[in-house]
Amino acid sequence: MNLMRSALINGCSCRSTWLLSPISVYAARCRGVSGLHRCLTTEAHSAEGQPDEPIEETHKGPKKPTLLKVFDETAPHTGHIKVITLNSPRNKNAISRKLLGELRKQITRSLEELESERTLYKGKRAGVPKDATTRAIVFGSEVDGVFCAGADLKERKNMTEVETQEFLDLLRRTFETLARLYIPTISAVSSIALGGGLELALSTTFRVFTPATLVGLPETRLGIIPGAGGGPRLKNLLGQTRALDLILTGRRIRGDEAFRIGLCDRLCGPTLEDIQSNSIGDDVLRQSAMDGAMEMAREICEGGPATTYPLMRMMKHPNTPAKEAVAYDEVLKTQDRDEALRAFAEKRKPVFQGK
Repeated sequence: MNLMRSALINGCSCRSTWLLSPISVYAARCRGVSGLHRCLTTEAHSAEGQPDEPIEETHKGPKKPTLLKVFDETAPHTGHIKVITLNSPRNKNAISRKLLGELRKQITRSLEELESERTLYKGKRAGVPKDATTRAIVFGSEVDGVFCAGADLKERKNMTEVETQEFLDLLRRTFETLARLYIPTISAVSSIALGGGLELALSTTFRVFTPATLVGLPETRLGIIPGAGGGPRLKNLLGQTRALDLILTGRRIRGDEAFRIGLCDRLCGPTLEDIQSNSIGDDVLRQSAMDGAMEMAREICEGGPATTYPLMRMMKHPNTPAKEAVAYDEVLKTQDRDEALRAFAEKRKPVFQGK
């Protein structure tokens, strides 16, 4: 069992350590992402009257269907990691107006929290109060076999031209807000992410895939082009030629190729051949991607909390030595920096407080 645990923990960084037998051990571990996180009272709701949406039962009767689930997990040192999972199996997590509205609400709330904390403590310290801040955000799916199938085309076909433009404007603003957050964001994509689904993943800082992941921007096959930042972000990530290859052909690529060309940052789980030959389920793959993303988030949060904001701010703007010097000066004055020096001298792990 210790060997199995070691393989699971290292599944993202070393694919060769993946153990397929017994699969049931891993499958049992992977059931129920909610078991890994503490559920917040804040949950996103859609309108009533959607019978195919998941319903949560309480002692007071059924709640409204949930389009998003939002969880917190305590981060190392201080603060928490926010987990936002798409939960619309009826349309394979396609981005409808309701889902987009709830997604924007969560992203905007995270931005407002960060700005409020930075304003409150500006000039006093670079960090924020203990356990009061979101240090990273992980996006995932509650639906087996899909991360996000893109825009809800069934809904789109009934929109007027004005409604379509309003939807696209809100979608672009939402993804732009996400891309501009000064905290690390990670997409856990175990399966399908097409069109707007891939554009959502491209708006996050990092992407964690499995070999079974299938991504693409198929818009040209529908007579349009990517419209929510997918083209520019893909170009910035892969370069113009590779971006044009994927967009003009509309072809879909698996996780292995995505990792090879730099579209994803970590590849988790067994090989595609092992997935197919051992009939590993979508639920296991979904949890594998989520575990990989959470592991990455925790690794990031092991660093000094006060370093994240100035570093992310510096990297998201024109990167010059002068801007790096400003960011360095900001963290140089923190208590966490002094703690790190003491810990190094005492040969122990530092205990950061975001001060």
